[in-house]
Amino acid sequence: MSGESSFVMDSSSVLALLLPDEKYGADAMALRKLIDARTVLLAPAHLWMEVANGLLMAERRRRISQMEVSEFLDIALSMNVEIDSESETSTVRETVGLGRRHGLTVYDAAYLELSMRRGTKLATLDADLRKAATASGIQVLP
Repeated sequence: MSGESSFVMDSSSVLALLLPDEKYGADAMALRKLIDARTVLLAPAHLWMEVANGLLMAERRRRISQMEVSEFLDIALSMNVEIDSESETSTVRETVGLGRRHGLTVYDAAYLELSMRRGTKLATLDADLRKAATASGIQVLP
């Protein structure tokens, strides 16, 4: 399996890899094939809060157990993710502008901003973020 050297991965993609009943089965399989030990995943710092929130919401909806939340967090936190420190500070104005321009939340716009700044592809299953990335000239995975 040969992965990309690096790409930005948002919480929808991470959750699709973790949750067994996620509706993006084929896309999650395609993502798994892109990730290997050499792949560096890039993300803004809020990735982990979004993933944790998604897992907690899945638990509340009785899709997964409390034990599975803990197991899935362990798996997620063991992924080779490089957290971008600039996303939360010096680029916040650009992120707000992208959110405004594309109708995105600041959280989603931060993934787009990071992909644009780093010149990388973006892994997302979020329809609005996919549309904004494509409009911005960013290749979307899977």
